[in-house]
Amino acid sequence: MATVAVGAMLALSACGGGGESEPAATGEGGVPLVKEGKLTTCTHLSYQPFQFEKDGEVVGFDVDIVDAVAKKLGVEQEIINTSFETITSGAEFNQQKCDVAAAATTITPERQEATDFSEGYFAANQAILTKGDKKAEDEAALKGFKIAAQAGTTGLEYATENFKDSEVITYEDLPLSLEALKTGQVDAVINDNGVLYNYNTENKGFAIGFDIKTDEHYGISMKKGNTQMKKAVDDTLKEIKDNGEYDKIYKKWFGEAPK
Repeated sequence: MATVAVGAMLALSACGGGGESEPAATGEGGVPLVKEGKLTTCTHLSYQPFQFEKDGEVVGFDVDIVDAVAKKLGVEQEIINTSFETITSGAEFNQQKCDVAAAATTITPERQEATDFSEGYFAANQAILTKGDKKAEDEAALKGFKIAAQAGTTGLEYATENFKDSEVITYEDLPLSLEALKTGQVDAVINDNGVLYNYNTENKGFAIGFDIKTDEHYGISMKKGNTQMKKAVDDTLKEIKDNGEYDKIYKKWFGEAPK
């Protein structure tokens, strides 16, 4: 079961004040931890179905995956909600706020310069979501559209580089992007296909225009050079894929086993 520490100051005090101090504790196998008895995970809410709040608890696909890592280390997962860009920059790790980050984070060469990543645990592409009465079936149909993209994401990078005939507008998080579409401030949203398909299924009046094949893979990130944590996460991912637990988690959140 994951617990949640809300707010940067709470997270900082919970982890002993941040800074470059050595980790305060260890898990099974001597894996360093920033807090006794906890695997502290940074994430960025809300990103359903990967990580989001439900009935006062943070749940989701990523949460269940990291719970398996915490179990292997003999501790409990604790989740801190923080900025996505401070996760990908490595700032949260450098200040000893988190042991790992699980935020549906695509592994990219630029991000690998700032943090280490586990092996990929989820395959994703980009997708376009519109209102149902203004569907765009391909990139050409986006000409003149205002397109919402989330700050610091590969979707924003793709839109900026490729949608030259559209106006790309940056929003801090996915909920703000979706609200902008809902209220007519933008004509479309670009983001990872998993979250947009989920939103389209649970909300009426929208449509998936098309997928953009980008062959992205999500990874769990950690402080650069934290080889013990990387091994623990990679070993866990292999174990849950081999024993069928990964397929069960996947089906729980996506309705079918991975292809």
